[in-house]
Amino acid sequence: MILVTGATGQYGAKAIEHLLKKGIAPQQIAALVRDAAKGQHLEEQGIDLRVGDYADVASLVTALQGVDKLLLVSSNDRGAVENRTAHHANAIRAAKEARVKHVVYTSFVTKPAYEDSAIAGFLDSHAQTEQLLQASGLAYTILQNGIYLEMIPLFAGDKVAETGIIRFPAQEGKASWVLREELAEAAAHVLTTEGHENQRYVLANAESASFRDIARNLSGILGKEISYQSPPVGEFQATLRQFGVPDVYIGMFTTWASAVAQGMMDVEDSTLEAFLGRKPTTTAQFLAQVYK
Repeated sequence: MILVTGATGQYGAKAIEHLLKKGIAPQQIAALVRDAAKGQHLEEQGIDLRVGDYADVASLVTALQGVDKLLLVSSNDRGAVENRTAHHANAIRAAKEARVKHVVYTSFVTKPAYEDSAIAGFLDSHAQTEQLLQASGLAYTILQNGIYLEMIPLFAGDKVAETGIIRFPAQEGKASWVLREELAEAAAHVLTTEGHENQRYVLANAESASFRDIARNLSGILGKEISYQSPPVGEFQATLRQFGVPDVYIGMFTTWASAVAQGMMDVEDSTLEAFLGRKPTTTAQFLAQVYK
């Protein structure tokens, strides 16, 4: 039995789809949800629906009964409301109590000296979870996923085709952007093949791209000149405030722009290609699909 957490989220749902495509019977897949009503479509496919909450260890222990492999999809972190590390600690504790044999965890690409980066807090949570897993005595696989390609339109802005400008303070930094669905497919591969116990894999693209590269690609796709500007962070934030963007989003945009500028996600690797059995979707291919 394979259990997928976050089963109604975009990553978890795709992981289940790929498990089915790989021939895993629906009866051998369990889906963890907080709200059973949201998982009804999964239950209708014959998937074993289990209700549990990362904040409730007892509910997780019950949900994990009879599970051999657990795909632990990383939790959200909403400050005082929800804490990613505490959620993961609860899930690992529950997995031990339920005698789960193998935990596959969705972490994030991490470079040396990340402690000084703009996303240090985010990466700290993943690092702490990796340490908890390694100390748990459970067989584990850590998937250090790259940043999603799907984030690019959010960072570039929804009016880039009209304005002809990308304004994002990522300087000349590059990132190894990857498609979320292909990361989920790679997780399904790990869950359905042997030899992954106690391994850490970097799942990034085989090539990196900067926002200048993205602007160049968009120019060809849209048939018009798209320029890239990297304003100072303070100027960027002030502009967003003028347009009424909430502070929480301004902080998020600034944090990730700074991390790209620092090269924190520029980690080219061929492991994802090996797991997929094909080259991952490139930044140029993704942009052509989105902006065609």
